[in-house]
Amino acid sequence: MMEGTIKNLTDKGFGFITIEGEEKDLFFHKNELKGVTYEELKVGDKVSFEKTDSPKGPNATNVTRI
Repeated sequence: MMEGTIKNLTDKGFGFITIEGEEKDLFFHKNELKGVTYEELKVGDKVSFEKTDSPKGPNATNVTRI
């Protein structure tokens, strides 16, 4: 599992996670949240997740607030 910080949240049900030491932020979709709802998340929250490759590039799966 990796850790990062919620950078931004959209009203369309997805957002981006900043990972220390990485240049690009990681996309996540609300369907990948575990134990927290999208509405409960806030910018700046610390999260753990798995980094997965998809046809559109890397994204975060199994996202959990820590």
